[in-house]
Amino acid sequence: MKFLADEGIDRTIVDGLRMLSFDVFYVIEETRSLSDNVLLEIAAHEERILITKDKDFGELVFRLNKAHHGVVLLRLEGLTTQERADITCPLILKHSSELPNAFTVIQKGIIRIRQAREV
Repeated sequence: MKFLADEGIDRTIVDGLRMLSFDVFYVIEETRSLSDNVLLEIAAHEERILITKDKDFGELVFRLNKAHHGVVLLRLEGLTTQERADITCPLILKHSSELPNAFTVIQKGIIRIRQAREV
C-alpha cells in the first residue's frame, strides 16, 4: 500500500509506516508548499492514500468531488509526536484494506472510515 504524507505530518509517523513496510512518499523530503489540489492530484495519479492534518481535504473530496485514492485526516492535537505515531501507525495497519478510496479520520481512540465516491 502506498501513501503520500503531507508536509505537516510528523516524521515519526512516516518512519513508523515505513517500518511496517508501507511505501510512503513524504512531501517534505522532496518539495514544499504544494497546493492541496496538487497534492490530491499527485496522490490520485500515483494511487497513494494522502495522510494529512488539513481539514480542507474534506471539502475537496466531498463538496468539490475531487478525484482521490483515499485520504487519512489526523485529528490528534495536544498529543506528543510519539503519541501521534503510536496511535496512527497501528490503526493504519489494522484498517489498511478499508482505506483505499475512503475518507478516514483518526482521533484519539476513534477511527471513522467513510467510503467516498471515486471520481
